[in-house]
Amino acid sequence: MTDTDREKFHEIWSLHQSAAWPGGLGSDEGQLMTLDTVMGGCVTYFCDERMLDEQRVGILRDCLAELESVVPDLSDDATEYFRRLRFLGMALLQDYS
Repeated sequence: MTDTDREKFHEIWSLHQSAAWPGGLGSDEGQLMTLDTVMGGCVTYFCDERMLDEQRVGILRDCLAELESVVPDLSDDATEYFRRLRFLGMALLQDYS
């Protein structure tokens, strides 16, 4: 990740952390809450360690695949929240492909 990418990443992460949990998630809310928690844990690990281990790379890949299947069915507010989460996951994985 370049310095510019890292700055943008931290800006988006800060925004995500301060964002309110979106409403109107219906039956997907539990799944989305789990994805947000797990992916947030990977982001936190990366921010602390400045790297990801193999286990977290695999977890992020699985979470992103699951997120892709749910996001198209969400409301606009929820879509923005989870697109931001997707950006964070994708940004972390760009060095691990």
